[in-house]
Amino acid sequence: MQIRTAACQVLLLAFLAVNAAFPQHGKTKSEDTVEKTVYATLNGTTIYQFALKNSQGDVAKVISYGATLTELWLPGRDGKSEDVVLGFDQIDGYLGKHPWFGATVGRVANRIAKGKFTLEGKEYRLDINNPPNHLHGGNTGLSHVVWQAETVHVSHGTAVRFHYLSPDGDEGYPGNLSVAVTYILTDENELKLDYTATTDKTTPVNLTNHSYFNLGGAKDVLADVVYLNADRYTPADPTLIPTGEVVPVRGTPLDFTRPTPIGANISKLAGNPGGYDHNFVLNGESGKLKLAARVLDPGSGRQMEMWTTEPAVQFYTGNFLDGTITGKRGTHYGKQSAFCLEAQHYPDSVNHPNFPSVLLKPGAEYRQETIYRFSMK
Repeated sequence: MQIRTAACQVLLLAFLAVNAAFPQHGKTKSEDTVEKTVYATLNGTTIYQFALKNSQGDVAKVISYGATLTELWLPGRDGKSEDVVLGFDQIDGYLGKHPWFGATVGRVANRIAKGKFTLEGKEYRLDINNPPNHLHGGNTGLSHVVWQAETVHVSHGTAVRFHYLSPDGDEGYPGNLSVAVTYILTDENELKLDYTATTDKTTPVNLTNHSYFNLGGAKDVLADVVYLNADRYTPADPTLIPTGEVVPVRGTPLDFTRPTPIGANISKLAGNPGGYDHNFVLNGESGKLKLAARVLDPGSGRQMEMWTTEPAVQFYTGNFLDGTITGKRGTHYGKQSAFCLEAQHYPDSVNHPNFPSVLLKPGAEYRQETIYRFSMK
C-alpha cells in the first residue's frame, strides 16, 4: 500500500510539473501578455484598458472608450522606451472635445460637405460638427462611445477585439451598423488594425484610426523625414472639401515621393493655420495591402512604415494644436507637435460619384487592414 501511495505521489508531482509548464484551460501565450485593467467608470459602465506587450519590449495600451490607442511605448536608438502617441492620462480628457487622439473614428472618417448626402433617392442630414461640414462621424460617432471588448488569440502576437453596434439613425446615418476593430501587437514590431463592418441598410462606411505620432518626443515633427507612396492628391476648397479633381503632386509642396523633411516646404502651403492636411491617393490597387508611408525621426532613430488596403491616406501635421490642450504627463501640445497618417477612402466620397465608393450594402462586409511597422535606423 505504501509503495502504491508513493507511486501515486510521484505521478501527481509529474502531472503538476507538466501543468505548470504548459498553459491550461485554453489559455494562450498571447492572452498571458494582454493585461486587462479597469481604466474608469462612466455612468455605471466600466471602461477597460488593455496593455498589449511583445517580446521586443513594445507596449500598446488601448481603452474600450472609442476603441482608443492611448499609449505606444517603443525603444529608441539609445535603448530607452518612449510613448510616441499623443493623448491624456485620464478619461476626462477623452470625454470632452478633443482632436480624436488615438480614436477609432466613423462611421465616415474625414469630411462630408454640409453634412448631407442623398442615397437611394432619400436625403440624409448629419451633425455639423466642423462648420459648415460633418467630420469624423459627428459629435459622438464611434469615438465617444464605450465598445465591447475581448482578448483574442492570434498566432503572431497579442490582440484585443472591440465591437460596437451603431443603431439605425445614429448621427443621422441609415442602418444598424455592426463594426469591429482588432488591435494586434506582433513580435515583429507591428501594430496591426483589422476592421470589419456589416449593415442591414445601405450606408456609407469609411473607418480609420486617428493616432497622433511623435516618434522622438521632440517639440515638433518638422525634422521628421517622410516618404508617401502617392503620385496624386485630391485638391480641396478652404473648408477641406475635395473639388472632385485628382491631380499630380509633382512640382508642389505635396511631393513626398522622395524622402523629405516635413518642414522643408511647409511654409509654402497657404491657409490658416497652414500645414499639411491633405488626402493623398496611394499607388497600387485598392483592397490590396501596400506601403503607404514611411517616416523617420532622425533624433531617436525610430522609423515607422504604414501599410494599408485603403486607397488613400490623410497626412495631417497637427496644425490646429495650439498649446491649449494639456496631455499626458502635463505636456502642452503645440502646433505641429505630431503627425497623423489616416488610412481612408477619399473625403466626401459619398457626394462624388467619380471617387471610390464608400457605400456598404446589406449582405456585404466592409474589411480593412492597416499596419504600423516600427524599426530603428
